[in-house]
Amino acid sequence: MSLSRSLKGSIALVTGAGSGMGRATAEIFGAEGAHVAVTDFNAGTAEATAEAIRQAGGSAQAWALDVSDADQVRTVVAAVADRFGGLDILVNNAGISAFSPIDSPDYDAVWAKSLAVMLTAHQVTIRTALPWLRRSKAPRIVNIASTEALGATSRDSPYAAAKAGVTGLTRALAVELGKEGITVNCICPGPILTGMTDRIPDADRATYARRRTALGRYGDPAEVGHMTVSLCLPAASFITGVTIPVDGGLMARNA
Repeated sequence: MSLSRSLKGSIALVTGAGSGMGRATAEIFGAEGAHVAVTDFNAGTAEATAEAIRQAGGSAQAWALDVSDADQVRTVVAAVADRFGGLDILVNNAGISAFSPIDSPDYDAVWAKSLAVMLTAHQVTIRTALPWLRRSKAPRIVNIASTEALGATSRDSPYAAAKAGVTGLTRALAVELGKEGITVNCICPGPILTGMTDRIPDADRATYARRRTALGRYGDPAEVGHMTVSLCLPAASFITGVTIPVDGGLMARNA
């Protein structure tokens, strides 16, 4: 059995790739020689990521994509497969910040949006991509959840429920698709330096990291991206159905 660690020529679609972990992941795929379909709700940031990959010598094209719109998902996935000649890798990374107290008047709206973007969109994108993934020699699906799926924060029940759903979806599809050689895995990032955490004052971030993580710091988006890309290697063919925290030891620490 040949277990290659090369992604050269692979075709990878990354959602939410205009910034943060999605952008870092897309750029790493590009650096590894994959053709990268950069998708994001914001067309401008998607194009900026694609251009950065091309400037670095990689292959990439951008598409605007609202993952909560099933028709858009179907159109974009088909366009990606047509542009690059197939699809080998799907990374469901798109997400939103969704905090709301359970008794808030806008709770139902936050709940609905959270599940639409961070759970329902995952299964719609996977189902849409399956015909092309089934033709791949090394088909990979990676779903991005959060450590909030493993231990929640006050007032984030819509977000935590959506992310916990992603871990369950991952396990179920790993079992269902395993006989076809399609691996399905999940990453749970912990505290990462992204747009979602930029609003937190530096002093508060430092205190949280010191008290809660084993490494005493926030992670860089690229540290999540490298784990994502590692799960997509042809050589990662016997890893499926797992949920991996990339959290600096957050979940390992009791006090």
